[in-house]
Amino acid sequence: MSASAASVIHLARPHRPVVVAGTLGELRGPTGGIVELPLRLWWHPQRAFDLGQHTMLLWMYENVLREAIRVDELRDHLDGGTLVRVWPELNLPRAVRAAWEARHPQLRKRVAA
Repeated sequence: MSASAASVIHLARPHRPVVVAGTLGELRGPTGGIVELPLRLWWHPQRAFDLGQHTMLLWMYENVLREAIRVDELRDHLDGGTLVRVWPELNLPRAVRAAWEARHPQLRKRVAA
């Protein structure tokens, strides 16, 4: 990655940078079952996501990727292999997608495949 690419800051929303894991391998979150997101990540009264339902898995990943402010939130709730698999299907803000693809080019290649 060039020095100029490394200095680009992507914002998840105004005044809040996108948080990106250093490696996809460090993302060791659950791959199945029911996951309840903390209120900080999903402020809806129903915070449980059944990862066995594909649309719920996508919805949870989209929320975590948009709302995380610490890498440990990513590590606790996302799985690297699952993220690679579902990446092309995720509905993400452009800045979130750009930040993750800049750090992990294999995600960009996954979209192109």
